[in-house]
Amino acid sequence: MEDFNKLEQTQVAAEANIQTQRQDEQEHDPESNTLHEPLLKVNRTLSSNQLAIVGGKVSHIESLDYEINENDLFKQDWRSRSKVQVLQYIFLKWLLAFLVGLLTGLIATLINLAVENIAGYKLLVVAKYIEQKRYLAGFVYLAGANFLLTLVASVLCVCFAPTAAGPGIPEIKAYLNGIDTPNMFGAPELIVKIFGSIGAVSAGLDLGKEGPLVHIGCCVAALLGQGGPDKYRIKWRWLRYFNNDRDRRDLITCGSSSGVCAAFRSPVGGVLFALEEVATWWRSALLWRTFFSTAVVVVVLRAFMEFCKSGNCGLFGKGGLIMFDVSGVSVSYHAVDIIPVVVIGVIGGVLGSLYNHFLHKILKVYNVINQKGKLHKLLLSLSVSIFTSICIFGLPFLAKCKPCDKSLLEASCPTTGREGNFRQFNCPNGQYNDLATLLLTTNDNAVRHIFSINTPTEFHILSLSIYFALYCVLALVTFGIAVPSGLFLPIILMGSAYGRILGIAMGSYTKLDQGLYAVLGAAALMAGSMRMTVSLCVIFLELTNNLLLLPITMLVLLIAKTVGDCFNPSIYDTILELKGLPFLDAHPEPWMRNITVGELADAKSAVVTIEGIEKVGRIVDVLRNTTHNGFPVVDAGVVPPNELHGLVLRAHLILALKKKWFLRERRRTKAEEVREIFTSADLAERGGKIEDVIVSDDEMEMFVDLYPLINTTPYSVIESMSVAKAMVLFREVGLRHMLILPKYQASGVAPVVGILTRQDLIAHNILCAFPQLEKSNASKKGR
Repeated sequence: MEDFNKLEQTQVAAEANIQTQRQDEQEHDPESNTLHEPLLKVNRTLSSNQLAIVGGKVSHIESLDYEINENDLFKQDWRSRSKVQVLQYIFLKWLLAFLVGLLTGLIATLINLAVENIAGYKLLVVAKYIEQKRYLAGFVYLAGANFLLTLVASVLCVCFAPTAAGPGIPEIKAYLNGIDTPNMFGAPELIVKIFGSIGAVSAGLDLGKEGPLVHIGCCVAALLGQGGPDKYRIKWRWLRYFNNDRDRRDLITCGSSSGVCAAFRSPVGGVLFALEEVATWWRSALLWRTFFSTAVVVVVLRAFMEFCKSGNCGLFGKGGLIMFDVSGVSVSYHAVDIIPVVVIGVIGGVLGSLYNHFLHKILKVYNVINQKGKLHKLLLSLSVSIFTSICIFGLPFLAKCKPCDKSLLEASCPTTGREGNFRQFNCPNGQYNDLATLLLTTNDNAVRHIFSINTPTEFHILSLSIYFALYCVLALVTFGIAVPSGLFLPIILMGSAYGRILGIAMGSYTKLDQGLYAVLGAAALMAGSMRMTVSLCVIFLELTNNLLLLPITMLVLLIAKTVGDCFNPSIYDTILELKGLPFLDAHPEPWMRNITVGELADAKSAVVTIEGIEKVGRIVDVLRNTTHNGFPVVDAGVVPPNELHGLVLRAHLILALKKKWFLRERRRTKAEEVREIFTSADLAERGGKIEDVIVSDDEMEMFVDLYPLINTTPYSVIESMSVAKAMVLFREVGLRHMLILPKYQASGVAPVVGILTRQDLIAHNILCAFPQLEKSNASKKGR
């Protein structure tokens, strides 16, 4: 999937270092300490490993800053805004939310039209060869078309936008958690994601377009928020209001919910997916805008579906937009139905956790292959394509032909074209091949077939077993190749197959329809793998158009998630761990309450501070010799001594050096002088390197007044606060820096004990400095 080699070497070296330190230390239980005994032995090795695997290479990861930087320029900007400008800002938020929904809906329609027509005409040609008993020619055509489509999708990802491979949802979760994942939401990624998804899904690979559509919605939102791609950015004056991480985060949240809505035609489910799965920070105003975006998506999709009903869209008709209607069956519950529902949930949780476990192993194997270069990535993708084509075309020969139901019309069974539940394949007239019905069609149509109601004898249990086993294998080997891919549809296919198998096995024990068993199986497996409940429940209700399924769907989802949580994390959390992205989970580890932020600060190097009016040479020296992105501003020669004024960002220091905002004497500047040089839009810009700044020797002796640039209200905590409590605050507010203040403000005591960043709160990094914590935690688990 990605090149994890360099990151793994770093982690192995760190783990070896920890193991050496453990051999020299005796066992120690933190809870057995007296009040006067130090809680932990400080092992000053707390480091910030800011490397992650993004786009097939090891990248330097920065954090986003969702905190409002309340400096003099920001306050002046808000004071100077008129009512008209405030209304412009509010109007633009809703306008961008509308455009996100509109463009996402249009792109989703384009993808569906292309997939249905490309895959449809491909399958029609194959059906003609089979009808003529030219099986070899049909296989060659199918394998060749799939090979070319996979080649196009893989070349686009490997050569033009490596970050477009995969679903993109883990990276979106990381971004909304506060991690600046590079090259994820640009114009190349958007274009490659669109055309790569068309190629990969049309090629018949075991993947869906749902995950890519979520990524596409986020790319659209990010490009709208910043005025387009970097080279062709629109310099619209109104867009300066969105030149900050907070508003871009809100737009990308709207994009993620619009993508889910476009994939499943589920507006409420899309909003709940963003709330439950990807968004770390939420508020009521954002809820309204995301719902507005998904409403626009639904309107666009419905309009195109009505337009295409007249046959203006080629083979795209009533299908294409995943809608599995099981509303035609009446659902009644009895006490005996609880047992099969519970069994479905338990099996879904076990199978989901097994899928996560084996996929983790497969991705490590793919790492070894992908690290060898672009050619090996292409060969891996093409090998999976050939294997998939062989299985899809060859396995239907293992199924037995079944006679058509005499109650059906002659025209509906058997069928040789693309539509219909009864594919003739190699069977004589009057009979059909049920396995070919599921394999020789698009994945969307396969789900419709297996979800079909009032068809208790349509599929044989042996055919469903072969289908389930095949798609378990294909789902493992397909995810991770260099093409845009989604996890939703493969899991739905596997879950619906085992659900229908269970429905056949139950026989007359229950009166629930086999199509409902398939729906419940798909929901259970998704909850067991992705660990979602509320959003999945609403998505399945909107998909199936049957509100009567609500009670048993809720029960199945809760059971499957609970069982899955007993074994391993969700699939997206597993991918985040593999990529090395420093994701802050909502729940801190229990042992984090045994250590204070003051002790964590002692394990780090001393904090670097600067003065409010600082020498240019000192600023240049600090920037060149550190990688910190924030510096506390402390004045030692004022009354009271060692006064803490706030925090200044690295980007603002570089901006001051670039603009040559230097003073010949040490003095405070006036507000008019500052506004002539800086604007609030300038301070919102990120980036810039100290290596690009040229400062002469004479300028090194000059001064810079940093007071107008200082965030005077940074978030801070007392050194006695536990790490667990600080982590919850850090995550919920969306911070990049957190100052640690001393418990007692005595004379001669430094006003700042330390500064915490995201990397300092990652459990693995803390255990590097305090191995006794891990040892104590392991002993408790053993007891």
